[in-house]
Amino acid sequence: MAQDNIGSLDAGGSKNTVAEEKLSDHQLIEATKNGDENAFAEIVARYRNPLTNYLYRFLNDYEEAVDLAQETFVRVYFAIDRYHTQYAFSTYVYRIATNLAISEIRRRKRRRLLSLTGLFQSDEDSDVEYQPADTAALQDSQLVDDERDRTIAKAIAALPEKYRVPIILRDIQGKSYDEVAEIMGLGLGTTKSRSAAEEDC
Repeated sequence: MAQDNIGSLDAGGSKNTVAEEKLSDHQLIEATKNGDENAFAEIVARYRNPLTNYLYRFLNDYEEAVDLAQETFVRVYFAIDRYHTQYAFSTYVYRIATNLAISEIRRRKRRRLLSLTGLFQSDEDSDVEYQPADTAALQDSQLVDDERDRTIAKAIAALPEKYRVPIILRDIQGKSYDEVAEIMGLGLGTTKSRSAAEEDC
């Protein structure tokens, strides 16, 4: 239900003043708080592609990345009144997306463990099988359009999650160490050390 609402927001509608000028994220947030749904549609349009790309690099699964990007916007929308503009909105939205991605990875690990347990405990006629993560090639040419990108995505997905976040944010999304530290909720020194460690992986 909530996702349908966001979809309708993203589809746009009647022309409004928000679209007539380039507003900051904070201005769009304030307009959304005041009931301007088209302002939130602009936020979605502004962050949808980079956020989906980030989540794909994290999960190596395009459909899941799209779903989690949508879920991120749903959570932002329904918690809009609790957002404080002294924090960068980009940090806020990426932190939500990162937490959702980490939760998804942990769910995958639990599913794999259960599948393996079932495999060893089942009879020969059992239908339980271990299913590895889907690594099918993406079809969306906007995000991944050649074998090189797919190879990079697989390599990143193989990294431990604590190293995966900084490499995607820093090296692919182009964010500063300060921004990465805020998104991850870590100190600057820890963030830099993890970035250095992943280069040696």
